Amino acid sequence: MQDEEHHTKGASFMKITEIKEIARQHNIRVGKATKSELVRSIQEAEGNQQCFASNLSEGCGQDSCAWREDCD
Repeated sequence: MQDEEHHTKGASFMKITEIKEIARQHNIRVGKATKSELVRSIQEAEGNQQCFASNLSEGCGQDSCAWREDCD
């Protein structure tokens, strides 16, 4: 898990508008989905484990994941 100081630098990570655009490219309905829901949907669409910001993320082993730096 990331320490609190690192986590607060979230502004430097991907913004929700960018995530929504990626989701749309995968034909994922954006609606009122949260960032975590969208990222997990994108992970699924790309054939990856849906572990972003979940209890699975700590031990997922996906160190090269595009979402890793922003994952809880």
